[in-house]
This record gives sequence, C-alpha cells and structure tokens, in this order.
Amino acid sequence: MSADSFKPLASVSTQNTRVLSGMRPTGRLHLGHYHGVLKNWLELQHEYECFFFIADWHALTTHYEDPSIIPGSAREMLIDWLATGINPGSATLFVQSRVPEHAELHLLLSMITPLGWLERVPTYKDQQDKLKELDLSTYGFLGYPLLQSADILMYKAGRVPVGEDQVAHVELTREVARRFNHVYGREPDFEARVEKAKKKMGKKNAKLFDKLQRRYREQGDQEALDVARALIQGQANITLADRERLSGHLEGGGRVILPEPQALLTKASKMPGLDGQKMSKSYDNIIALRDTPQEVEKAIKTMPTDPARVRRTDPGDPEKCPVWQFHQIYSNDEVRKWVRKGCRSAEIGCIDCKQPVIEAVLGELIPIQQRIKEYEAQPDLVRRILNDGCERAREVARETIDEVRHAMSLVML
Repeated sequence: MSADSFKPLASVSTQNTRVLSGMRPTGRLHLGHYHGVLKNWLELQHEYECFFFIADWHALTTHYEDPSIIPGSAREMLIDWLATGINPGSATLFVQSRVPEHAELHLLLSMITPLGWLERVPTYKDQQDKLKELDLSTYGFLGYPLLQSADILMYKAGRVPVGEDQVAHVELTREVARRFNHVYGREPDFEARVEKAKKKMGKKNAKLFDKLQRRYREQGDQEALDVARALIQGQANITLADRERLSGHLEGGGRVILPEPQALLTKASKMPGLDGQKMSKSYDNIIALRDTPQEVEKAIKTMPTDPARVRRTDPGDPEKCPVWQFHQIYSNDEVRKWVRKGCRSAEIGCIDCKQPVIEAVLGELIPIQQRIKEYEAQPDLVRRILNDGCERAREVARETIDEVRHAMSLVML
C-alpha cells in the first residue's frame, strides 16, 4: 500500500494491515541490523501499511547522560534505511520525538498501568545486568516498555515484528490495551448505541450478526468471529465509532478504543559477529554498513579462526571457525564445499578461506554505500522525506489521542 493512498485504519478488523517497528539511534547500523531487521522491513513494506520510526526518546533511556550521539545517528539511520531500499512511498518514516502525541499517550497509559507489570518485563532485569556501566535506575528505563506500548497503540498496529526475546513487550501492550478498553470503553449508553448501529446495518445483516455472535460466544467458533468482523467492516452506512462498538460487543466487551496487537515473529538473525558471537556494538565485533572496503577487508582478514590451525599445514574444522558462519550466509554450495574440503585437508589457508567472504560482503555493501552517497548529496530530499513522514504519522496520532482523551473525559468544555 503506497503512502499516497494512506488512510488511517482504526477498526479492529482493518488494524491487521498495519505494522509498526522502530530502531534506536545509538550508533552505526551494521550487517546484523541489515540481515536481522531491514531485510524483513523490505518485505513487510509491500505486504502491509508500515510505520517505521527512529526511536530517539527510547535512545535517551540508556544515553541520557550524553545524548550528543543521537542526532547524527538518527540522520545516518534514515539515510541508511533509504539506501537499503526502504521506500517512503510504501512506508511512513518518522522520528518519534516529532510526534509528541507519543509522550501524551505514554503519560495517560501510565495512569492505569500497574507498577508490577513493568517490573516483570524480562528485559528490565536482563538489561540492568548487561549494562552495569550505565545508570539505569531511572523511571524512564523502567517505563520504556510502556513507551513502546504507546508507540504501538498510537497507530493501532495489528502486527509488530519482533524476535522471540521481545514478545513479552507485545504481550504487555496487549494487557495495557485490554485494561484501557475495560476501564474506558464501556459507554453509559453502550448497549443502546450498539442496537442503533445494528439497525443501520439492515434487518438481514443485523440478524446474521446476532447469529455469528452466538456461534462465537457459545461455541468459540473462530470462523464465525472472522466472518462477523468482515461483516462489520463491510458496512458502508455506519460510522467508524459504530464499527468499534459492534466489534467490542461482538467479543463481549465495550467499545474497542485501542485494539490489541499481535507479535509478528521474525526469523532470528543469522548474522554473526567477527568473533562468532551475535553481531553487536557492545561486543565490538561489527561490520558497519558504512565501513570502507579497506576496513571491511582488514576486519575479516583478522577474524579469529579454528584454534587448532596453529600452522598453515594444520588441518582445521570449519564448524569451529567464525569465518565458516559467514560462508553460511554469503557463499554458495560450491564455495562451501571447497572450504570444507580445503580446511579439513589443509589444502587452503585461512586467508584463502576468507577471500570469498570479503568479496561477497563488499558486493553487498558497495551498492548500499553508493546510494548512501547519493542521499547524502541531497539533504533537501532527505529532509522532505522525513517531514512528510512525520506529518503523516501525526495525522494518525492526532486521531488516536483525540479518541483517548474523549474516552478519559479529558475534553475541554
């Protein structure tokens, strides 16, 4: 779906076409980001209505003492996204802090979110242990999962691409949305409004709706639920608010103001670091998207190999060598067969083994770097892409925050 045909999708049934994902601008993007996140985004942008954002407020949760890295990283990040093929005509690209409604929704959701829910998020303790050099005893760090929930619920995203380690964050978002809808979704005259909405559907459709609802509630018939949702969405003569009331009534609740998202599990990145561990800036084992050919060649040539190969004539085992993991990603069957045979028989040396990897990595990076230079030379274009994306994001955010304010009785008289 192109950005030109963009329309806010607020109902439960249509939210499934929307995806929300973001990255923190805390340094250079590397091959781990490319293979683990950006390649997935490249596919999603053609299948869903995507919102991809630069999470600069999230970056402050760990870099609040020295945020000077954030502006430059954010600018480079946007250009890197564009250079890898993320299309501003197919996805909305924006900066989190340029949409202040995120902060307001975070504040409002914090009023109803139990403290224990945040303390139970698995990554809270885990990150505190891993990042002991940082002072993370702040409200911002404790509350960042709720800010993530606000990011997701702001756009009523039906799908959130995450790895398995982030599923708990999506589950928290579901719980927050469920609690919000339970507390604020039941209007005083809800049942009467539902009956009026059903009458607008016509007798035949209203009767079918009641039948499908009974099948779902009494028998747990998922197909009946799906058909009823489609029936609601297909009604051209009822308002968006009525659709939401009917959707809430269908599932036994009130009006669904903030629909619950689903985790869209992504494949774990197979991109290893230079030392065989996961590629990560904290491990200092990355190849950055902007590294020069000389830097890439030096990094790969100095990679550790099978420790059993002390001398050139010693046979080795590819399975014990970090370079072999790169061959798994970048080499074809013929090259991998050559590596296995040559390494185990000591027919090839480690430098010989690394050369195809160097060529393959450069073959991937050089076209990206050429496009980076093209975007760097057009700052006005980059600025316009970002401004357009931020404005599109704010249009949706304003609609959501208006609904939330109304539901919470925060309406000026």
